[in-house]
Amino acid sequence: MTTIAIIGAGTGLGLAVARRFGREGHAVALIARNRTRLDELTAALSNEGITAQGFTADVRDTVSLETALEQAATSLGPIEVLQYSPVPAKDFMRPVLETAAADLVGPVEFSIYGPVTAANQVIPGMRALGRGTVLFVNGASAVRPSGTVTGTSIAFAGESAYAQLLHDALAPEGIHVGQLIIPLGIGGGDPAHEPAALADTLWHIHTDRTDFRTFVAPLD
Repeated sequence: MTTIAIIGAGTGLGLAVARRFGREGHAVALIARNRTRLDELTAALSNEGITAQGFTADVRDTVSLETALEQAATSLGPIEVLQYSPVPAKDFMRPVLETAAADLVGPVEFSIYGPVTAANQVIPGMRALGRGTVLFVNGASAVRPSGTVTGTSIAFAGESAYAQLLHDALAPEGIHVGQLIIPLGIGGGDPAHEPAALADTLWHIHTDRTDFRTFVAPLD
């Protein structure tokens, strides 16, 4: 059995992805800061017959993130799929003229250092398996910056560039890197943006292994 590691696991998209991949036979490593929430998610998945375990980590803390991923692989099996989808903090989203250099430290640690740390931790194991998928999940500001959410726009641009470079470098090795852009946010009444539908889209990005970037809906 191989594992999907979901960084930023929560009750919405994270749980839906855990169910979708768990039904396909993957063990599920849930990674987040809140131990109580992790325990609740793990219990829910276990009741559905899905092998799951929670690991605490802060994506801005390199050591804790590396440790969580290492423990997940040891406890559940090699990580075949990594999903990076933590929700940015509200204070990352300042208007451009109210954003100072210091305000960008958090977003950059969150959306650039975090993904680089996570990818570097799991890629050796994927190479040993001879396959793997790295999934990045972002909002529209990753490809269309907005002056109302400056920190995430800048940091998501860096994350997107890194993900594209990773895709190009790893494709010859049978490791797929894909980015899902969710323009309207998760939920909100649009069926394509509901967690279960997004989880199904992520499953197909993993299995179809085609384009680098997938849009849930057009930006315009």
